[in-house]
Amino acid sequence: MTKSETMAAAGEPGLLAAENRPQAPQPAASRTVTRVDLAEAVYRCVGLSRKESALLVQAVLDELADALIDGESVKLSSFGRFVVREKPERVGRNPKTGISVPITQRRVLSFKPSSVLKARINGHAVVPGEDTED
Repeated sequence: MTKSETMAAAGEPGLLAAENRPQAPQPAASRTVTRVDLAEAVYRCVGLSRKESALLVQAVLDELADALIDGESVKLSSFGRFVVREKPERVGRNPKTGISVPITQRRVLSFKPSSVLKARINGHAVVPGEDTED
């Protein structure tokens, strides 16, 4: 979506009609789905206003982020699981100089796709009710 379309979804006035023309679809490999794209999909499928759709998407993303910040795992059936892992402090090496460098402990986010999502990505048939994670 263009900036103009984003502004329109947020209810900001002053847009030219020419700016609201849809853009040609981009190749699948270079396209990134954004929060605006998700809000537009909610708008089309559910029928909420664009502003309500944007607020709904933001609320869902905030809820997911809050759970992850609290260290909880987030599992979305038929999609995958987000997990926050604790990485301990360790000693690393600068590959160029060979000097030891301490790496502080940290939390990292990892995503593990469900077998259903993996099958869909690879073009395989999805068996209904199958949602085992490898």
